[in-house]
Amino acid sequence: MSTIAYAAKRLANGDVVALPTETVYGLGALCHDDSAVQKIFQIKGRPSCNPLIIHVRDLVQAEKYGVFDYQAKTLVKAFWPGPLTLVVPLLPKAKVSRYVTAGLDTIAIRCPSHPIAQNLLSLCSSPIAAPSANTSGYVSSTRFEHVYQEFGDKVTVIESDRSIVGLESTIVDCSESLIKILRPGKVTQVDLENVLNSRVSTSDTKAGSAIKAPGQLKHHYSPRAEVRLNATYKEEDEAVLDFGASNLRGGGFGLNLSPEGNLPDAAANLFDFLRHLDTLGYPKIAVAPIPNKGIGVAVNERLSRAALRKE
Repeated sequence: MSTIAYAAKRLANGDVVALPTETVYGLGALCHDDSAVQKIFQIKGRPSCNPLIIHVRDLVQAEKYGVFDYQAKTLVKAFWPGPLTLVVPLLPKAKVSRYVTAGLDTIAIRCPSHPIAQNLLSLCSSPIAAPSANTSGYVSSTRFEHVYQEFGDKVTVIESDRSIVGLESTIVDCSESLIKILRPGKVTQVDLENVLNSRVSTSDTKAGSAIKAPGQLKHHYSPRAEVRLNATYKEEDEAVLDFGASNLRGGGFGLNLSPEGNLPDAAANLFDFLRHLDTLGYPKIAVAPIPNKGIGVAVNERLSRAALRKE
């Protein structure tokens, strides 16, 4: 029996499976199974008010769970399968656990491009509800080793190469007339506006608005070490997360997200490098400035949340 077939059997039995996607590793359960979905929240320590994304094979399956208007279908045609999640009105009587939607009348849906995720979905009786495979609030997992480090044998893990994108999907709210980005990712505001030929707004998640999709909690993606952003010098007790030619390390220990200043490479390395630096025992991590353009917007958004300390 292949690993994918075994994982599908575990899901059918109501278990939780860690699966690779092109964005990050996910912690998945069949979306209709209340008990299995509850296990995700328990294993992660995830607040029940934080909804989950369901992962589907294609638009045909997605339309059994959400209502897709013309704009949503335009985005599907352009970006699915891929790192884009759409928040759409929940289809009445959709067979989905109430824990997935956190009681909302909308649902977040994505079609992953990773071949293992697609193969797994083809063997499952329903979509897979899956947040990132990490303890709630901690740095997301982009390698199967990260999942083992956090959860050990609590979940079945499908082993694969490191996630290519390295950041969670862009989340776009299509439930209202004005399209809004709820979480930035690889698919940028410019990408969306070029496809829709109309304005796309961005969500001010710092304003305390109600949570409508994953990734909107203020404190998120955080290592145990304190994170200091836009650093131009290194303090004695800091490890360094460099970018490009900033040469922030100054003789101390550090990693460079991309010595060439390549933003997609920086995104792919971000969580992996944060996790590694967090194992070294430094109380702080100094992060060099990263250009706030393209996928750099998503990198900076993740870092800004990582830098917030719990109240």
